Formats: sequence, C-alpha cells, structure tokens
Amino acid sequence: MAIVPIFRSRLVPFTATLFVVTLGCSLSFWQMQRAQQKETIEAQVKARESIPPIDISPSIDIKQMEYTRVTLKGEFVKDWPLYLDNRPMHGIAGIYVMMPFKLQKNSQYVLIARGWTPRDSRDRTAIKKIETPTGVIQIEGIVKSNSGHVLQLGESEALLPGVLTQNLEIDAFIQASKLPAYPFIVEQTSNTKDGLLRDWPRPSLGSERHRGYAFQWLALAATALLFFLFSGLRRQNG
Repeated sequence: MAIVPIFRSRLVPFTATLFVVTLGCSLSFWQMQRAQQKETIEAQVKARESIPPIDISPSIDIKQMEYTRVTLKGEFVKDWPLYLDNRPMHGIAGIYVMMPFKLQKNSQYVLIARGWTPRDSRDRTAIKKIETPTGVIQIEGIVKSNSGHVLQLGESEALLPGVLTQNLEIDAFIQASKLPAYPFIVEQTSNTKDGLLRDWPRPSLGSERHRGYAFQWLALAATALLFFLFSGLRRQNG
C-alpha cells in the first residue's frame, strides 16, 4: 500500500511564513508599480522632447507642462543663489546651483536649476565662485515640479541667499525670498559659458532596478513558502 505523506505544521512557523510571503508579494507589487510609473514618465519625457521650446504663459499648469521644454528671456537674480548638497554626477560628489530668473515680459520669477559643480573635497561647505551672466539673456530648459529630494538627517537650513541645503521646496523659497515666482523649477539645458554641467538625470531612471527588486521580493516569498512546505512534509515523515 502506498503511503501518502500528510502535511503538518505548527502555529509559529505558519505565522512567520505567512508574514514573509505577504510582505514579499506586497513589496514586489509595489516595486512593479514604481517601475511602471517611471516608464510612464519616460514616455511623457520622450513625447515632450520632440516639441519645440515654448514660452511660459501666466496660467501655466504644471500637471500639463511638466517635462516640457521652454524658452525664458530675462536676467538672473545674482544676490539669491541657493545650493543643493549631495547631488552626485557621474560618480563625483557635487552640488546643484539654483538661482531665480526674472522674466522680462511680466516681471515674474522662475527658480532655475542652473547646473552642477563638483564639491570641494577639503571643505564641503566651500563653494567656488560661479560665473553668472549679466543683463537680459535667453535660456532654454525643462519644466520640473521640484528639484528632487535626497535623504535628509536633521532639520533643513533656513533659506537665505547662498545657503547650502539638502532639499528645497518651492513654496518655502517663495516665502523666504518674497519673490513672485512660479510654483515649479526649470532645469537649464542651454549653455551660458559658466562652467556648470547640465547632464540632468532623467526622472525615469531606475525602472529596471525596480523590476529587479520586484523579482527579488517575489523570490523571497516563494522560497519561504517552499521551505515551509518542505519542512512540514519532512517533519511528518520523520
């Protein structure tokens, strides 16, 4: 007569396995969603890259205009520079240079991410002198809802001209500067011969990494389930 193995388990291993399987599946699903979100953004970026640069209108809608290329004519407000720390580029530690730009046509302001510069390796708080064009000029850039965020420890520094900070919220900048600025930034793409790099990271970067993480979490859930089943059968046979 054939012996049919009977599966038996205890409460603690069952509860632990259920937790790991649930966690793994949930995180795998979340990582897949993040990958799909970034791929949707990539499609928007590519679609709007093919559109010629346009002028900013007073009633611009950031939801409709994000990643759109724009042309701005005006002048930089040199006495309100801001610097975003912990912004590496090509594996080198550096900072983003931010500066308001006063539009010529309506006296509104746009916060411009002018570019990237390496950080001083001897003194992280030291910022080299950066050339700023004078007078009315024309620049091109890409509309972004924010300047991105990095992991921040502790409180943010008070927003003052020349401050080196981790993250920057547009509303906080408007409140601190008292400048009537648009609620978005523009990443400058045109060259103004200031020595700054403008190889901006694409917002869709990392979708493949998210899919890899999704697979790892799903594999963890499957491994936990298989181990639980194998252990239960082995306990019965033993």
